[in-house]
Amino acid sequence: MNINIKVYLHSKGTKFLQSGSFSVLNSDFKKDPDWTAAIAAYEWIQQIKNKFAVSDDFRIDGVIYNEGIDITELVKKVKPYK
Repeated sequence: MNINIKVYLHSKGTKFLQSGSFSVLNSDFKKDPDWTAAIAAYEWIQQIKNKFAVSDDFRIDGVIYNEGIDITELVKKVKPYK
Protein backbone atom coordinates (compact mmCIF):
# COMPACT_ATOMS: atom_id res chain seq x y z
CA MET A 1 0.00 0.00 0.00
CA ASN A 2 1.13 3.57 -0.57
CA ILE A 3 1.03 6.52 1.80
CA ASN A 4 1.66 10.19 1.02
CA ILE A 5 4.14 12.00 3.24
CA LYS A 6 5.03 15.68 3.53
CA VAL A 7 8.06 16.74 5.55
CA TYR A 8 8.71 20.31 6.61
CA LEU A 9 12.41 20.74 7.26
CA HIS A 10 14.85 23.50 8.15
CA SER A 11 18.50 23.64 7.10
CA LYS A 12 21.03 26.33 6.29
CA GLY A 13 18.64 29.01 7.54
CA THR A 14 15.92 27.95 5.10
CA LYS A 15 12.63 26.13 5.55
CA PHE A 16 11.63 23.68 2.84
CA LEU A 17 8.97 21.12 2.02
CA GLN A 18 9.47 17.71 0.45
CA SER A 19 6.57 15.42 -0.42
CA GLY A 20 6.26 11.97 -1.90
CA SER A 21 4.43 8.67 -2.03
CA PHE A 22 5.90 5.64 -0.26
CA SER A 23 5.16 1.95 -0.26
CA VAL A 24 4.64 0.32 3.14
CA LEU A 25 3.66 -3.19 4.12
CA ASN A 26 -0.10 -3.46 4.38
CA SER A 27 0.18 -5.77 7.42
CA ASP A 28 2.40 -3.27 9.29
CA PHE A 29 0.10 -0.39 8.40
CA LYS A 30 -2.97 -2.25 9.66
CA LYS A 31 -1.21 -3.02 12.98
CA ASP A 32 0.07 0.50 13.64
CA PRO A 33 -0.48 3.01 10.83
CA ASP A 34 1.13 6.01 12.53
CA TRP A 35 4.30 4.16 13.55
CA THR A 36 4.62 2.55 10.09
CA ALA A 37 4.32 5.99 8.48
CA ALA A 38 6.83 7.43 10.97
CA ILE A 39 9.43 4.81 10.05
CA ALA A 40 8.94 5.48 6.33
CA ALA A 41 9.26 9.22 6.94
CA TYR A 42 12.36 8.81 9.11
CA GLU A 43 14.11 6.70 6.47
CA TRP A 44 13.25 9.26 3.80
CA ILE A 45 14.49 12.16 5.93
CA GLN A 46 17.81 10.32 6.36
CA GLN A 47 18.07 10.08 2.56
CA ILE A 48 17.30 13.80 2.24
CA LYS A 49 19.96 14.63 4.84
CA ASN A 50 22.57 12.58 2.96
CA LYS A 51 21.61 13.93 -0.45
CA PHE A 52 21.60 17.61 0.46
CA ALA A 53 24.48 17.71 2.98
CA VAL A 54 22.39 19.49 5.58
CA SER A 55 23.87 21.93 8.05
CA ASP A 56 24.18 21.88 11.83
CA ASP A 57 20.92 23.82 12.14
CA PHE A 58 18.94 20.97 10.52
CA ARG A 59 15.62 20.25 12.18
CA ILE A 60 12.32 18.56 11.46
CA ASP A 61 9.53 21.13 11.71
CA GLY A 62 6.66 18.87 10.72
CA VAL A 63 5.72 15.50 9.23
CA ILE A 64 2.24 14.86 7.86
CA TYR A 65 0.94 11.76 6.14
CA ASN A 66 -2.21 11.08 4.15
CA GLU A 67 -3.24 14.74 4.05
CA GLY A 68 -3.57 15.62 7.69
CA ILE A 69 -2.20 13.08 10.17
CA ASP A 70 0.62 14.75 12.11
CA ILE A 71 3.36 12.29 13.09
CA THR A 72 6.13 14.81 13.78
CA GLU A 73 6.80 13.69 17.35
CA LEU A 74 6.71 9.99 16.40
CA VAL A 75 9.29 10.54 13.66
CA LYS A 76 11.58 12.22 16.18
CA LYS A 77 11.35 9.07 18.35
CA VAL A 78 12.42 6.65 15.60
CA LYS A 79 15.91 5.28 16.22
CA PRO A 80 18.03 3.47 13.64
CA TYR A 81 18.92 -0.16 14.19
CA LYS A 82 22.48 -0.61 15.48
